Amino acid sequence: MQATHLDASLSDAGAEPDWLDRRAYPFQSHSIVVPDGRMHYVDEGQGEPVLFVHGTPSWSFEFRNLIRGVSGFRRAIAPDHLGFGLSERPHAFEYTPEAHARALEAFVDRLGLSRFALVVHDFGGPIALPLAFANPDRISRLVVMNSFMWPLDADKELAKNAQLAASELGRMLYRHMNAPLRLVMPSAFFDRSKLTPELHRHYLSVFPDGDSRERVLWQLARATLGSRDFYARLWQQREALRGIPALVVWGMQDPAFTPRHLRRWQRALPGAEVLDVGDAGHWPHEEQPRLVGDAISRFLRDDR
Repeated sequence: MQATHLDASLSDAGAEPDWLDRRAYPFQSHSIVVPDGRMHYVDEGQGEPVLFVHGTPSWSFEFRNLIRGVSGFRRAIAPDHLGFGLSERPHAFEYTPEAHARALEAFVDRLGLSRFALVVHDFGGPIALPLAFANPDRISRLVVMNSFMWPLDADKELAKNAQLAASELGRMLYRHMNAPLRLVMPSAFFDRSKLTPELHRHYLSVFPDGDSRERVLWQLARATLGSRDFYARLWQQREALRGIPALVVWGMQDPAFTPRHLRRWQRALPGAEVLDVGDAGHWPHEEQPRLVGDAISRFLRDDR
């Protein structure tokens, strides 16, 4: 592997940033090198693994309450995608969902995970679901939270917002105004008081400069429409998921992924259990951690 550059905002292996509150995120840090760089991850508990896969603009911190809940009876593994959280931010990496999917596959292979439950949120769906399509028997259970696995250009509102994000104006908004974290994230909470300054700081601090936001976050924003063929291939393989016990958790007040998108998941996974969280937005596990955590723990404990 060629040497890669670490941004000044990210820690060297073994170090940690001063903005990280270990009372909120009290997990031992681990790292593993995949072909494109070093990935940070949490690995807590014993038993059959549960792999938590985040989206944008977040990192494994969003799963902290779920990790606490399941690590008493399962092995909870939560990586940070390259460029996110405490992982390396290599300059040569593409930061598209396809590239993240390849890095995640390498991560899973390096850890030797032969069978595991999968929990995905937001872009974590299209990034992680290729693991299930490649080998459905590898996935013991599937939890989907406000995510997607199909082209989004048919959704007029999403397509309009995605076109703006991918434009030159969008690039400037990402680079100079930190639009995804200062504008989009707060608007995606149903109860904005749940996004406390302390909580928000753990997301803002990962992307303190325009270069990191443009290189990592804007690339995924562009991929909302730009990776259409990748999403179409995922959707064409959806039948492979039907044999996997599934739970769909949905924040019903999400301005982006609405109840209409939940119904699409229900058609794709007709046997799935569904928890619709009426008083939560895009991050139901942040706004209603006990309700969502209890539901996921019950689902993962169920041996049927």
